[in-house]
Amino acid sequence: MSTLTIGLVDYGMGNHASVIHALHDIGFRVRTSAEVEVLNEVDVLLLPGVGAYPSAMQALHERGLVGYLQAQAREQRPIIGICLGMQLLASASYEHRYTAGLDLVPGEVMPLEDSKWHIGWNTIECVRHDELLAPSDGQAFYFNHSFSYRGPAEYQVAISRHPTPLVSVIQRGKVVGLQFHPEKSQSAGRVLLKSLITGLCHA
Repeated sequence: MSTLTIGLVDYGMGNHASVIHALHDIGFRVRTSAEVEVLNEVDVLLLPGVGAYPSAMQALHERGLVGYLQAQAREQRPIIGICLGMQLLASASYEHRYTAGLDLVPGEVMPLEDSKWHIGWNTIECVRHDELLAPSDGQAFYFNHSFSYRGPAEYQVAISRHPTPLVSVIQRGKVVGLQFHPEKSQSAGRVLLKSLITGLCHA
């Protein structure tokens, strides 16, 4: 079986080094680019993200990546969003101000209900059966965020409790969002990334 190549969507925000290291560690190739010609040649598009929602969407627009990502989702190409990258998949966010998102997974990003921040290790609980996430059900992952996704139950795959439930994994077709940082979640994160990426590519 040929080695899969992950396209890290470079829009100027995100901890690329740790993501690249984690992906290399589990045997994937990685290409980091904002160029459509490069991203067209990879197997999976991965949208990282650390920072504020409005700035991230502005950066994606400036690089001409909003329409591109929307078109790739329509064509059922695998797309994975991590942390802010997951939130960008939603329809809109209320961080700082109302900002339209990529609208790949219907729903909105709102402030956490029970605290100002969710940082540290927390388990995920699958709320519907998913072959790709099943090995990670009940495992602990590293979170660091102050906003969370709220949307239709049909797109919610897993939740975490903080102490009230928050959505930690979303999916619509081959578009998947992870609110936590699998690249910072040691062996559990690598198991999840390998299962998810391999499964999406062969679905």
